[in-house]
Amino acid sequence: MNTVLRTLLYEWRDRRLPLTIGRDVRLDTVPVGGIQNATVITGFRRAGKTYLVYETIKKLLEIHPREDVVYINFEDERLLAPDAGMLTDLFPEIQAVYGKKPKYLFLDEIQLIPNWSKWVRRVLDSEDTQIFITGSSSKLGSAELPTELRGRAWETHVEPLTFAEFLRFKQETVDFDKAAYVRDEEARIRFLFEEFLVFGGLPAVVLAPQEKKTELLQSYFQTVVGMDIAERHRLENILLLRTLLKLLLNSTYITVSKLHNNLKSLGLAVGKSSVDHYITHIESSYFMRELYIHNPAMINRLQYPRKVYFVDNGFMTALSSKYSRNMGRLLENFVFRLLSQRHENLFYYKDKKGNEVDFVVFENGRASALYQVCFSLEEDATRAREVRSLLKAGGELGCRHLILLYMEMPAGVEIPEEIQCKFVLNFMA
Repeated sequence: MNTVLRTLLYEWRDRRLPLTIGRDVRLDTVPVGGIQNATVITGFRRAGKTYLVYETIKKLLEIHPREDVVYINFEDERLLAPDAGMLTDLFPEIQAVYGKKPKYLFLDEIQLIPNWSKWVRRVLDSEDTQIFITGSSSKLGSAELPTELRGRAWETHVEPLTFAEFLRFKQETVDFDKAAYVRDEEARIRFLFEEFLVFGGLPAVVLAPQEKKTELLQSYFQTVVGMDIAERHRLENILLLRTLLKLLLNSTYITVSKLHNNLKSLGLAVGKSSVDHYITHIESSYFMRELYIHNPAMINRLQYPRKVYFVDNGFMTALSSKYSRNMGRLLENFVFRLLSQRHENLFYYKDKKGNEVDFVVFENGRASALYQVCFSLEEDATRAREVRSLLKAGGELGCRHLILLYMEMPAGVEIPEEIQCKFVLNFMA
């Protein structure tokens, strides 16, 4: 008998589920084509994966008895060094507690267990149980899924809250149509959106009092450093990892050489290859993503600096000395998150004269859209620079879909007709 596992199962049987607020993302609980596949729920820690699971379980319990639905969290501190034997014990222990095998089995952070994917595949092949797996590592994503589960798993990726979900969590109802005519409504929407830009969309942070938001974000950062990166990848130099993350949060462009030199100047001796490996591990936690250059005149894009963006604006506010409350950088990070959910291939453009476009959408072998992001277009010089770069890139890349996104622009300003000028809040719709 596995005493700890049985204890967790008894606790789950008697547990009251917490209150949840509905998200726009949903989990499919009906097998597709009659075939049992695993549903893999990925995403950054604290983005809301577990509460999405709770919401799904609540809906299942409306039509199924409690013993049909089982949830196990493999990060429970009582499960010391969980191993494959624990998975072997799982179904016998469930039957001992509930008297039957489950119809729905939810396994939180199962990737902590060696050879977990072989066990899941065996269950899919031999049991009439639908399996849901959650994890805070890209190793569970469709691109890196273990061989045993290729073609037998569906991925649902959970992002931090959208602005619409942010409003729902704060119980705010807004009228975008009314805002076009009523200044008070427009001002209220802007106020809420700027709070969203500054503190981000991690659910617990959105619900936290204003004075607790930064503290909560910093505690999440420590968890990401300790558990999702250092512990998971067995990195011993925590100071190096934490310092590298702070450098990244204060950067727009990065190269391994520059980061290596900055770390060296801070007294942290490390090889360039180690810096590169650390960046890979950081990305695998979903904390950060890199954006590469796209310019036909540049032969090898890997030689050029990459831009960096983060999973949630709140971390830039809580941890960056350079970009905290920098509304332009925060808006650009937000737009990147939005576009990366809509488009698979994103790049940035920059030519030798310094003309730059924030985002190039690449589809079917060509640039299909160019996006320039600017918080304020109040200044003539700023507008001229943004417009010039868009037109230059559009001509060079053969792209006619040019979009300039803004939050502030004076009335009566003329923008070339080749460019679609869009208020960010309208673009989100």
